Amino acid sequence: MKVLIATSTTDFDPTEVAVPWKILRDAGVDVQFATDTGLAGYADKRMLDGNKFYLLKPLLIADKSARDAYAELRQDPAFKSPISYDEIQVADSDGLLLPGGHSKGVIPYLESKDLQNTIVEFFARNLPVGAICHGVVAACRAIDPTTSKSVLYGRKTTALLKRQERLAYNLTRYNLGKYYLTYPETVEDEVTASLQSPDDFIHGPSPVLRDSPTHLSRGFTVRDGNYLSARWPGDIYSFASEFLEMLRN
Repeated sequence: MKVLIATSTTDFDPTEVAVPWKILRDAGVDVQFATDTGLAGYADKRMLDGNKFYLLKPLLIADKSARDAYAELRQDPAFKSPISYDEIQVADSDGLLLPGGHSKGVIPYLESKDLQNTIVEFFARNLPVGAICHGVVAACRAIDPTTSKSVLYGRKTTALLKRQERLAYNLTRYNLGKYYLTYPETVEDEVTASLQSPDDFIHGPSPVLRDSPTHLSRGFTVRDGNYLSARWPGDIYSFASEFLEMLRN
């Protein structure tokens, strides 16, 4: 099996890329990468070192297992040699993962027409697609030319919640400005606007505790056919584990 992980060249969330990569790789899946530039990407440094998070550092940075996975990922030959979005051949992959990230470096990823066209093709072929956090924005912006609607129209999904995004922004804006506000419109609002009904956006339980390999029940995902979504790094182990099961089935 082969899975493609699409990322921005800069500022992607380390947890949302490295943890699924490690879980899939350890299960024998061939993981390939694509970036907007075709150059090897690098994660949002602040999510690794907590610069200017101050007292909020333990809450906001990637946890140790994710940082360790990211350090391992950086040595992976496939990660160091990605293709560009316009080189993607959907027929060569069995699934697609769309991770998130909120700093401004992810904007080329979220706005790429080449990537959006690729996402449409993955959905058209009914191949597994997983999107988490801002990765759901990349999916909702992919417009199916046969319907002129988002590929998420008629599906149920979750994504980064408005209350999560606003809380992180309000807690850090004095020191970090709009670091936690990628666009003026929140992820939840944009994604919901692309759906057939506002009721198709599923909030799930309050995202308080992060999940882990031994506490998968803390994570929350929404599956609709071969499409899987999750909200934040705290859902990542549940998300990656369920995506692996989708590939196997």
